[in-house]
Amino acid sequence: MAVSNSSMVSGVKNLQSHITRYPGVLHSSKQSLQFCFNARIFFEKTSNRTHSEIKQRCRCLPPNSKDKSDFSALPNTHEDEAEDVSRATLIWRAIKLPIYSVALVPLSVGAAAAYLQTGTFSTRRYLVLLVSSVLIITWLNLSNDVYDFDTGADKNKKESVVNLVGSRIGTLVAAYSLLILGFIGLSWVSVEAGNMRAILLLTCAVICGYIYQCPPFRLSYQGLGEPLCFAAFGPFATTAFYLLLGTASEIHYIPLTGTILSVSLLVGLTTTLILFCSHFHQVEGDLAVGKMSPLVRLGTERGSRVVKVAVLTLYSLLVALGLSRALPLICSFLCALTLPMGKLVVSYVEENHKNKWEIFMAKYYCVRLHTLFGAALVTGLVAARMLTNRHVPKLVFR
Repeated sequence: MAVSNSSMVSGVKNLQSHITRYPGVLHSSKQSLQFCFNARIFFEKTSNRTHSEIKQRCRCLPPNSKDKSDFSALPNTHEDEAEDVSRATLIWRAIKLPIYSVALVPLSVGAAAAYLQTGTFSTRRYLVLLVSSVLIITWLNLSNDVYDFDTGADKNKKESVVNLVGSRIGTLVAAYSLLILGFIGLSWVSVEAGNMRAILLLTCAVICGYIYQCPPFRLSYQGLGEPLCFAAFGPFATTAFYLLLGTASEIHYIPLTGTILSVSLLVGLTTTLILFCSHFHQVEGDLAVGKMSPLVRLGTERGSRVVKVAVLTLYSLLVALGLSRALPLICSFLCALTLPMGKLVVSYVEENHKNKWEIFMAKYYCVRLHTLFGAALVTGLVAARMLTNRHVPKLVFR
């Protein structure tokens, strides 16, 4: 390959600069011969180096490197770059912000059901309950990371809070501090509302969360996490929020109706679907530490069928409750509009259940379904109260 003019000029300038800095090389025959030989090698290498190779080498140089000839600081493989990119998302994954919809949806649905029954809404109570619920969900997330760290389930989970913070004790103390603060908030609203049934239901919900993951119970390791999740966020939490937000000074005991029991079942189903799908990418790790989740027992193939059955059950139950008038018709109609999201969850799990990198996103699709379905329930219940008084919830018991 011919030597370009720019390369030759650059090489001559470098040679002249070297001679100027080290003039002694011209006064020794041996050194001169050696220097000329090295210079010729330099020109040959320079002339044979393509433009693309030079650009690639320069692009790899660290911007802050003082010695450009030192290539020890260069990235060795694309794995380092991938690690840096994934590292940027670890904090987001550790926070699990989308998962906090499991605090928002039961509260909002319970509030909407109470509004349908009484026509009243307390913003102050709602906000206190929301903050308290978020604190308790944070306790669940942090303590789950701690106890999974103890068993080794989160050994390779980079987004684990314990792995990120580097302190098991600090994470555990923070978790239980948040639990105490959250439960104080729930108790305060219960005392103000004068409804002790609600605090009993919320206590049951917290107990479900504790025995789900905390020693000595750790029932999630026995495959009982999904039933506990259904009970905690469905009948317990949603019904309790309904009682607290529907209780006014003149109504000390708001009745339990078919509507609140119906929506609590629907909320419990969508919440449990999130938990179930969150295990798809953890099957190998769970099996290694003896965590016999439903997906470990069933396998991902049959697990994908369970997801399909669960979504079909959700919408079948919605139709049945609408036809029986346990739900307002407008509520059933709005929830039916979320069917495309339900189909997306099913198809995504069926197509990607064998790929643990892709199936990681399944739980976030379930979060979308949970949020959209919950929003449809809330909108339908509020609209039923505002647009017509024809729907009268059936009384179950006082």
